[in-house]
Amino acid sequence: MLILEVLMTILFSMFLPFYYIERVIHKKSHGWKEKFGGVGLDENGEKIIFPEDKVIHIHCCSVGEALAIENLLKSIRRNFSDYKLVVTTFTYAGQQIAQKKFKDIADYITYFPFDNPIPVKRFLSKIHPDISIIAETEIWPYFAYSCQKRNIPLIMINARISDLSYSSYKRAKMFFKVVLANYRAVYAQSEEDKEKFISIGLDPQKAEVMGNLKFDIEPSEENVEIGQDGYRIFLAGSTHKPENEIVINTYKKLKQKFSNLKLLIAPRHLERAEEIKTLLKKYDLAYGLRSEDDKFSDKTDVIILNTLGELKKMYSICDIAFVGGSFNNTGGHNPLEAAIFEKPVVSGPAVFNFKDIYDVLCKSGAGKVVKTPEEFYEYLNTLLENPEIYDKTKNACKNVFVSNRGAIDFVISKIKNITNTK
Repeated sequence: MLILEVLMTILFSMFLPFYYIERVIHKKSHGWKEKFGGVGLDENGEKIIFPEDKVIHIHCCSVGEALAIENLLKSIRRNFSDYKLVVTTFTYAGQQIAQKKFKDIADYITYFPFDNPIPVKRFLSKIHPDISIIAETEIWPYFAYSCQKRNIPLIMINARISDLSYSSYKRAKMFFKVVLANYRAVYAQSEEDKEKFISIGLDPQKAEVMGNLKFDIEPSEENVEIGQDGYRIFLAGSTHKPENEIVINTYKKLKQKFSNLKLLIAPRHLERAEEIKTLLKKYDLAYGLRSEDDKFSDKTDVIILNTLGELKKMYSICDIAFVGGSFNNTGGHNPLEAAIFEKPVVSGPAVFNFKDIYDVLCKSGAGKVVKTPEEFYEYLNTLLENPEIYDKTKNACKNVFVSNRGAIDFVISKIKNITNTK
């Protein structure tokens, strides 16, 4: 595979300067040492992984994947206590979440290496995993080849291919057929995803349906106090630029009818907080900032959630949740973070990133996908003025999780089989 190594090195050398500049511009130039394979040491320079250690490595690229594997990691910790657990991310935001959430679960949390011969070889030599697990669809050609070469079982879990990406994968079928041959198995979220992987070159014998890890969650006990008592809370989570005005305009109209309704708005990107402030002033709505510990009151209609990592727990206090990235072409964000707290979920029409989840939620009555801002208003109005419909939707949220759990047990059984663990 000398040709692959030469090609990957050339492409990497061409790409790296642009990546570095982009990271510096966005002030996210972190983890360079680790991404070049400088791993295996703690903050004091002491070795963490030793040659005699048995190691399970699980990679979650960014925030969404990190949040999805939290309960799986806890189960791995319980079932494989004699293994060291190494978690990697690739993005800075993912690393922040992993360090915050998994510090008491994982033995070591670091960055995934650049997919280039030297970084990958250094990473695998220092971590030497007994099994490497990739969460969702992260296909790194040289990493996959290197695992195969070193006889390290490599599996992909919670795997999916979005409709938007599928055509691109199909066009490169010959390439992906070669890459996917290096995987021990690919466990897909749905039958449709399984067939997509097979159609781009995966050996059918290596493909199975595991379900979706995102359903294997329990509502956490949250202690949130932002002055919500006595009010009904409309939470708009992970909003993008065109959605902020849709949400604020809709809230303004609902507020005229439901005087005790408050809005908690969480932009997907924190830099959008300034834009939201401008819109709230335009609509003459009094607001506060979570970063300043402001609270709802008779004089404060809106709280901007301009802090990192708090959205998930805020769903516990809301009455209705809008999940953003759905009135633009982003493809939506995870609606289960709200539904697990038995909160009715509504999104705009573009939810292709979570198509299967939305299908389940909508068919069960736990969620709603609306096509227009007008339909958005009408649905929220219906929930707010009809207690029976609202309660029915809340019960549907509860039942949908009962019916769709099991993915974690599936993955644990596969890891046991591969590692010969009882």
